Amino acid sequence: MEPILQIKNLTHTYGVGTPFQRSAVEDMSFDVYEGEFLGIIGHTGSGKSTLIQHLNGLLKPTAGQVLLGGKDIWAEPKKIRDVRFRVGLVFQYPEYQLFEETVYKDIAFGPTNQGKTGDELDRCVRDAARLVGIRDDQLDKSPFELSGGQKRRVALAGVLAMEPEVLVLDEPTAGLDPAGRENLMANIRDFHRNRHTTVILVSHSMDEIAQNVDRILVLKSAHVLMSGTPAEVFARADELLTAGLDVPQVTRIAMALKERGLDIDPAVYTVEALEQQILALRKGGAVC
Repeated sequence: MEPILQIKNLTHTYGVGTPFQRSAVEDMSFDVYEGEFLGIIGHTGSGKSTLIQHLNGLLKPTAGQVLLGGKDIWAEPKKIRDVRFRVGLVFQYPEYQLFEETVYKDIAFGPTNQGKTGDELDRCVRDAARLVGIRDDQLDKSPFELSGGQKRRVALAGVLAMEPEVLVLDEPTAGLDPAGRENLMANIRDFHRNRHTTVILVSHSMDEIAQNVDRILVLKSAHVLMSGTPAEVFARADELLTAGLDVPQVTRIAMALKERGLDIDPAVYTVEALEQQILALRKGGAVC
């Protein structure tokens, strides 16, 4: 599998030459592969927001490189706008960025700036709306008539309509109720499954990360603390907790059962996996 994004020795320092100088990202290196669903997690101040703003050129590195398709995104600064079409970034609370008079026009804003017109533009808008569960009869409404969750979908559709190669989501479910969170994540999962687009999900929620991604990147104090599959990362649950990070609720339960003497793998991170282990114990069989 080929990397679509390569982050090489990336450093971003704020306030260079002042008493407030600090590096939010420091000598960070990792690859993001075509078609993967990558989760990025870390506590406040770990460097998540600064990192993702480098992925589409909103911030320029103090040192190091970001390669997209093997090419440094800053090799030709005048073409950085094209990078932002190829790497779509959905900020936290994106509904605050809605401004057009209809949902259709809001979704069409990005692809129009790409130069899409006529039938091609209409296809992009309607396909993106469908992907996030916006009905055709809602396209002519003002986005400000919609609920918070629906506004969030409109903002997401506006990025999807540009058909990016990489979709970066910064806390996409923040502020939504549990049903709204799950509905939106179901839309994102369907989009990833159907389009095979690379998706990068930034979240504070270990449960949200565990239930959706192929691989997790854990950040701490401007560095990569660990990287691996959910099983590999949650096998180091004690280390995560020591670092001030959370683990999925199911993992906490498994750790507590293990401490009480049950032969349970404390690294499980889904209800189904824990259920299988408990059933195996009850039957007196070996736990897989």
